[in-house]
Amino acid sequence: MRMVAEVRDQHESEWAAIGAVAELLGVGTSETVRKWVRQGQVNVGARAGVTTEESAELKRLRWENEELKRANAILKSASIFFAAEPDRPQ
Repeated sequence: MRMVAEVRDQHESEWAAIGAVAELLGVGTSETVRKWVRQGQVNVGARAGVTTEESAELKRLRWENEELKRANAILKSASIFFAAEPDRPQ
């Protein structure tokens, strides 16, 4: 993001600056650098969107939710199994 900002005034457009930075970094496509710049703008609050930190937290919470669902399914199966044993010693 900083590199694009530094060379922006040397080019006719932001896209041209992004292309120059992509070439300097050896990135295969300018679109990759453009996405990095946009995400960087979101992260610093200059653009609306989900920050990298928020995205990581959401991913972690979704994973945790799935793990809890699996644990609940196991516990439910176990309770059904043990409830079905009529001659289980007390």
